[in-house]
Amino acid sequence: MSYLDPTRKMQLPPLAGGMDVTTLIDTYFNAYNAARLREACQLFVKLLDEDATVGVTLSGALTPAGLGSVIAPLMRAGFIDYVSSTGANLYHDLHFALGFPLYRSSAAVASGACDVELREKGIIRIYDVLFAQEVLLDTDDWLYQVLLREEFHKQLGTSELHHRIGRYALATCRERGTEPGVLATAHECDVPIFAPSPGDSTVGMNVSALWTARPEAAPVVNPAIDVAETAAIVLDAKRSGRPSAVVILGGGAPKNFLLQTEPQLQEVLGIAERGHDYFIQVTDARPDTGGLSGATPSEAVSWGKIDPEQLPNTVVCYLDSTVALPIIATYALAKAKPRQPRRLVPQLPELVEKLRAEHRATELYRSRWE
Repeated sequence: MSYLDPTRKMQLPPLAGGMDVTTLIDTYFNAYNAARLREACQLFVKLLDEDATVGVTLSGALTPAGLGSVIAPLMRAGFIDYVSSTGANLYHDLHFALGFPLYRSSAAVASGACDVELREKGIIRIYDVLFAQEVLLDTDDWLYQVLLREEFHKQLGTSELHHRIGRYALATCRERGTEPGVLATAHECDVPIFAPSPGDSTVGMNVSALWTARPEAAPVVNPAIDVAETAAIVLDAKRSGRPSAVVILGGGAPKNFLLQTEPQLQEVLGIAERGHDYFIQVTDARPDTGGLSGATPSEAVSWGKIDPEQLPNTVVCYLDSTVALPIIATYALAKAKPRQPRRLVPQLPELVEKLRAEHRATELYRSRWE
């Protein structure tokens, strides 16, 4: 390897106003986390050009910050094939679909100095985002009424749960003239959305409220369905000759849930596999504390989550997702060709059957079941 590569020499013209984002990133993001952000942008375009199946994770309060308006165009462009998210991001996404106002605040309010007064006035704070408590109550009522419908009175995975909620969110957007966000656009594009901790959000709280009031009329969320469906998506990508890519915004359960698809295939089901091919992570967590949110791609290799031969196709950018995501999305929408949405939702039953067939052909299956 030539470390002093002439093609990497910094030759920087004076910055000019009015420069487009792609030129700014390619020319001036040269070192430290600016360079990692440039590498993330370029790697995202590369994996899209190679027709990778792309899973994206959402953790942290992204939708309250308005980033549903960034994620939805990526779905429409075919740049996101499936999602692993906190339930909170999906719940707060509904505020925008319903046309309820959220407000930008200030550093002074973000410091917490006004929280007692905010509580007295019935105002909710997510760092520097503010909204009236009625927004929560009215969103709860809308969601509760949706979940009362007979189509939810069954056992289902979170992808089906969110797809069905997304249909009502999309209809509400059209009725109220609001812009479709994450759930509505995911329904429109048949992008499955999984929530690895379905009880850890107000979506789960409303499901529980239904179960508390009328157990026979409540959805029964089965996490085994989610684990099988995500593993089946990854296996289908690999068996179809496509790379498998993960784009991780933050960490936590959504990150591990997406990455565990490979150990599920290799370790638990005994299917020959090597790991995901592309890994992009935006995080502000440190690796040395041992937390999953800071775990590096090389650590993931030790678990079989990442193909060890594909480590050059990994990048970790230590940055706030609310800064990185709009930049990566703008860069990709400018540089990558739109793809037809993969529309995985209607394919999931068939993909799971293929997963079952391949598992049944393994030595592990025979040793356990025959």
